[in-house]
Amino acid sequence: MQSKVKEVMTEKGATILGLADDAGVSQRTIQKARDTRIESCTLRTLAAIATALGCRVKDLFEE
Repeated sequence: MQSKVKEVMTEKGATILGLADDAGVSQRTIQKARDTRIESCTLRTLAAIATALGCRVKDLFEE
């Protein structure tokens, strides 16, 4: 599964620090989600990131 978090962040103008604060997760978690290690994130974490970015969880993955 390929992460699209970095792309969505760029589209929304989000920074790692800002997104981490908005989603209530650590900056390291956002860095993991931006990399290919998105599989290590829990569904709850992905939902928080998606909500903070104003998108759906499935928008965070490449199909």
